[in-house]
Amino acid sequence: MDHAPILVHRISATGGRRVVIRIRGVDTVLGVAHSDRDLIEFLRRLEVPDPDELVLGDSEVIAWQGGRPHVYDNDNDNDHEA
Repeated sequence: MDHAPILVHRISATGGRRVVIRIRGVDTVLGVAHSDRDLIEFLRRLEVPDPDELVLGDSEVIAWQGGRPHVYDNDNDNDHEA
């Protein structure tokens, strides 16, 4: 989904994924997530309702670029944590 308001970029060379949110047509970098827990915390700070469900429920509001969702490190293919 290219137009999701929350974009989790591909894994960086050093690990982690940059997270961007689009609000009213403006992209804002929230930070680099190294786990689902980080992503949930970014959304919680923005007072997004039910951030746990949004991230762990594989919502269409989040677009994952490059690689599998919930994976944050190139060396670990099973990084799904809450």
